[in-house]
Formats: sequence, structure tokens, C-alpha cells
Amino acid sequence: MLYDLQGEIDMSPIVGMLYAAVKENSQRLQAIIEGMSQEEVDYKGPQHHFNSTAQLIKHVMYVDLNWVYRIKGLPLPQSLKEQYGPMIDENNRLPMVKGMSLNTLMSTYEGVLSMLKELCTQLTDADLDRVVIFGHENEKQATIRWGLWHMADHSRYHQAHINQLRKWYRKQE
Repeated sequence: MLYDLQGEIDMSPIVGMLYAAVKENSQRLQAIIEGMSQEEVDYKGPQHHFNSTAQLIKHVMYVDLNWVYRIKGLPLPQSLKEQYGPMIDENNRLPMVKGMSLNTLMSTYEGVLSMLKELCTQLTDADLDRVVIFGHENEKQATIRWGLWHMADHSRYHQAHINQLRKWYRKQE
């Protein structure tokens, strides 16, 4: 099997490559979570001290949604904050997600990725140099190029957590 990052035909070359990294990681996530039962989706690890797969997927989805709007140069609408958020709960932890089916989580996430794809078709490689503000505690600056790379990297980072949860879940069975 040949792995490659090929951009979409209707995207400029570098934007397309960065989008391809996000897309490839969403496909990798699909493969990692394939066959999970609802119990496993909600599983929080030994002694229930960790974030569940559901929490991690919802978190990645919300971060990506924030980046889509950041790249657009628009604030995230309150209705979407309520629908997808919050980023963290009152205890500075990922919000609890329980009983939400994997199908619902992933179809909602695919909607966010569709928004990203549409946005990326409108970006030029020169747009990647634009600086945006991010961060919920202290505002940081990043280029759009870094933001797209971060979306792929952030997803992959949490996929490692999901892989660990799957190992623990199988051990307890």
C-alpha cells in the first residue's frame, strides 16, 4: 500500500497538502475506533480516571471547529458553542460525554471536516501566512499554516490516547 499526501484538485498545493494531513488523520481515527461498542466508547480507563473515546472525539471536533472559524476570521457563533462545546468544564477537564453513539459523534465530526474542506478550497497558499489568535487562557498567535498542521497533529495526539483506552478495555474483558 502506498501512502502519500496528495492535495485535493480544487485546492492550492500547500493548502491541499495540509488539508490532506487532516483528512488522513480523520480516516486513521475511523480505523482506530472501528467496531467499538457503546460501553467501550464511554470507557474511561482503569479506575475511570481518564477521558473516554467519546470525550476525546468531541474535544478534537470542537478544537477543529474553532480553527475553522478562526481561519474564516469569524467568532464561533454562540449556537455552535452550545451545540459542540464547551472546550472544558467548570473543573478544567474535558466535558463528560456519555451515551452518545460513535455514529453520531463521527457524523458530527465529518460535518466539521466538510466545513474545513469547503474553507480550504477558498484559501490560497499566500493565505497561509495570515496570523490568527488562538488559545482560551492566554492569547497566542499562529499562522493559518500552523493551524492546519495543528489540527492534524492534535487529532493524532489524541488517537494515541484512544489506542491506549482500547488496550486497557480489551485487558479487562
